[in-house]
This record gives sequence, C-alpha cells and structure tokens, in this order.
Amino acid sequence: MKIEYTLIKEEKETGARLGKIKTNYGTYDTPMFMPVGTRGTVKSLSPEELKEAGSGIVLANTYHLWLRPGEDIVAHCGGLHKFMNYDGPILTDSGGYQVFSLAKNKKKDITEEGVHFKSHIDGKKLLLTPEKSIEIQNKLDSDIAMSFDECPPASATHEYLKNSLERTIRWAERGKKVHNNPNQALFGIVQGGPYEDLRRYSAEETVKLDFDGYSIGGVANDDESKEDMYKAIEYSTPYLPKDKVRYLMGVGEPVDILEGVERGVDIFDCVLPTRIARHGQAFTRNGKINLNNAKFKEDLKPVEEGCDCYCCKNYSRAYVRHLITVGETFGGRLLSIHNIRFLIRLTEEIRESIKEDRFLDYKKDFMENYQKSKQL
Repeated sequence: MKIEYTLIKEEKETGARLGKIKTNYGTYDTPMFMPVGTRGTVKSLSPEELKEAGSGIVLANTYHLWLRPGEDIVAHCGGLHKFMNYDGPILTDSGGYQVFSLAKNKKKDITEEGVHFKSHIDGKKLLLTPEKSIEIQNKLDSDIAMSFDECPPASATHEYLKNSLERTIRWAERGKKVHNNPNQALFGIVQGGPYEDLRRYSAEETVKLDFDGYSIGGVANDDESKEDMYKAIEYSTPYLPKDKVRYLMGVGEPVDILEGVERGVDIFDCVLPTRIARHGQAFTRNGKINLNNAKFKEDLKPVEEGCDCYCCKNYSRAYVRHLITVGETFGGRLLSIHNIRFLIRLTEEIRESIKEDRFLDYKKDFMENYQKSKQL
C-alpha cells in the first residue's frame, strides 16, 4: 500500500498539526524528524541505533545511489529496505539538489529535457531527467519518492523563479506519468522563493496534479535568510491539502523545526545532526556546544543532562572530548547518536505540546533557553 496521512488535530492559534502516517512498516506520529542516510546509511549509525533513537522515516539520496552501487544492484538485493536492513519507512529524494549544484552553466546545462552535469566521482557526462529520476526511485523501492524539481538559488529573480517553477510543474507531470510502483507514494514539490504570488501559484498548480503528499522546496539554500525561509513556508502551506503530508526539505536546525511546525509542516530532514557531530558539536537545550573546547576537558557531566540517548546515559563530556580531539571515530558516532535523538525528542515534545494546546508556550520556552548560548 501507499502511505496514508491522518490529520488528528490542528491548533487554533497556529498552523501546528498533529497527525499520523500509516506505512507498510507501521504507523508514525507527526511532526517528525527524518535522519538522512545519503548513501544507504545514516553516517556511522546502525539501523538498531536509529531505532533506539526513535527514528521513523529515514531519507536516502537518489543521486548517490544511482551512481554507486546503481539502482539495478539495489533492486537485485531486494530494494532499499533489505539492502540497508532497515525495517522502517524510507523516503528517497529526486537527486535534483545534487545535480543542480553540479551543473556549471545553468542556462546551457538545465534544459526542458533535464539536467546535464558531470559525475563528482569520475567526471563522466550524465543527464538526469524527470522520468529517469522516477525510474531510479521505483527500482530503489522506497516508500516515498520525490518529483524531480529545479532547484534555483535563493538569489534568483522573480522572473527566473517563475520560469523555473513552471518547468518544475511540467517535470512533476512527466514524472507522475511514468511512476509505476504501486507501493510507493509520490510527492510534488512547491517552489517559488520568498514570493507569495509564486508560492501560491506553484502550490495550487502542483496540487492539481494530485500527489500523495507535498514538499516545500528551495528553503535550504546557503544564501537564503531565515526570514525568506519562513516566508516561503507560510506562503505555501495554506494552499496545500489538509489531508496530505507536508514535508519541509533539508531543514534541521531546532529553531527552524519549531518555526516550520508553527506554519503547518509535518516532516523534516537534514544532514546537520551527523555533520556537526563529526566536528565535535552537539545540540543541547542551551544551544550548541563545541566539545573541542578545553573547558570540557574535565567535565564529568553528560553531553546534555536529562537526555535519554545512549551517549548521554553512558559517557561524559570529558571522554567524548578526548575521542574528538584525538580523532577517534567513536566520538563522532556518539555525538551523532545524541544529535539525532535530540531532534527526534524535540519533535516528540512538540507533539505533546500540540496535544495539550501549549505549542506556543513550549516554543517560547525552548527558544529562550536555546538562544542563550553563544558558545559556537
């Protein structure tokens, strides 16, 4: 079966939603944070560790799996679930973000057919089209596939964004026509930058194509301001169906998750928790901390007091700092476990606050504590 979304509650004062996603691998509550397993694994973590952290859906990357090992090999091995040994739901992105970053001459390399680019591995010339992206994802056999969209820079003009999103809508229609995995949901993607008219147009036209869920794209660009990100969300969600999942792509800062939930987003993903972990950084209620700092040298406290993750229940800041500073990979593993659990626990608490009609109070308290720290 394809996924089914049920809206349980929507707060009156905000757009915050409480829901459930029914999948072939169980039913999961939303709002939800999805760990990112780019190449078929969440960096340094086992499936068992992910489950212990409370993970539901995890994300894998179509572009990287297409290049290595190849979608046919994954299909030969029984699809992504068996290949990864993950018995929970999996979402695959379209590969669009990666190939657009590799396309050098935007006017020449991005055509109506698709995107021409060179492989980051061997420089081989490649073409990814909406049809090819869906074909790959069908073979990967994820639970949720993403439409292939154009990923314009945040600095793009209104005119450029309008042309871009119209192409994205045409590509979404092409992809939908060839999608043929009956157990795989397909999501459409809303683009349009920080412009209200474009976001509304993109959302309304994409909804007309009747996807199984909808994503808000173009909000995780390096050159985009927080203000523009929040505008893009609040200009998109009012025009999306209430009975379908809403996914904010590539967002994982705790404050951004709270802002997204307030504006009606259900699921989030980001590589941030494992990326910063490898550099010795950890999320805490009082902001990020950097375990490279000498002040943690003799600190016997856990990374975060009160955290229920494996790292915090068993190891001190002093030990984790030692591992990080001498280059032991176990240090990054421990902080990855903590950071992923932190974001999953954040969404668990958000769900409780929505149930009890106190989301704004929860958000206020969290942000006051989180923004106190200026340690990084």
